[in-house]
Amino acid sequence: MPDWLVERGIAETRAILVEGDEILAARIAWDGDLRAGTVLQAQLVDRVRGTRRGSVRLPDGLIALIDGLDPALTEGAALTVRVTRAAIAERGRTKLPLVRPAPGATPHMVDLVDSLPDHPVRVLLPTDRAFDRAGWDDLLDQAQTGEVSFPGGSLTISPTPAMTLIDVDGPPPLPALAIAAVPAIACALLRLDIGGSVGIDFPSLEGKADRQAVDAALAAALAAQGWKGERTGMNGFGFVQLVSRLEGPSLVARHVRFPAACAARALLRRAERVADPGVLLLTAHPAVRRAVKPEWETELARRTGRVLRWQEDAGLALHAAFAQAVAA
Repeated sequence: MPDWLVERGIAETRAILVEGDEILAARIAWDGDLRAGTVLQAQLVDRVRGTRRGSVRLPDGLIALIDGLDPALTEGAALTVRVTRAAIAERGRTKLPLVRPAPGATPHMVDLVDSLPDHPVRVLLPTDRAFDRAGWDDLLDQAQTGEVSFPGGSLTISPTPAMTLIDVDGPPPLPALAIAAVPAIACALLRLDIGGSVGIDFPSLEGKADRQAVDAALAAALAAQGWKGERTGMNGFGFVQLVSRLEGPSLVARHVRFPAACAARALLRRAERVADPGVLLLTAHPAVRRAVKPEWETELARRTGRVLRWQEDAGLALHAAFAQAVAA
């Protein structure tokens, strides 16, 4: 039976659904994230004339888009809202959160652990190495690069403002390549927490029977993963579209939009797990060093009971930052 394993790290909470030391699905929540399901008090800022849509101001000043407004509500009115989609940052812009009216609901925040579906949840101690045994670093590498290898080919995953695109690449024969890519695609959707509109660019297959075989294989693989949504059949150019509920950014989208911030959190996780005694030396690109907030450093020092020291290296890749114990 799969279990959700949770690490409450510095500046983020991480969760993985694991069965037999294999990651089936993953979720990440950064501190301060506004998660779907959260109920808040808000103020109506404006509404679109002739519709039930508009925008509201949340308690922290953030603007959210709203649908389903009571026609009697006027600008400036107070109302209770429920978050249906978190803000999603993309290259060069951020999609505002989406909310709906929730009259009578009690305001509350939704924690990542509260939103994990279907399986038992176990919160781990920092000394537990279950994430490492399951391949957490490999999953982060896929999120950072957007590349997922499978026998016979590879996937390239690219978030765009319209949808997440998955490109299938590999050598012929193309019908076999398309079939081989299907299990990797189905797994990647859950492992990298990809929702919303997804376009899959399979190689173009001339034969209708070949296209139907891919459609059948994809339907079976998605069902086996428990994926819920709608999909189109493959068209003559090899394109398939999936649509599922979108509640927040995927792991890939986070790394595309905030690479230094992602690298900073990964470094803090590594630092927290250094076992050797001594001063904790963190070596990182200057952009990663700047992404670490003072309160995060304070928390790392508190959790480890160590003195911290930094070494900046502009020649180091963002995600190559590392931590080690050194003599005082």
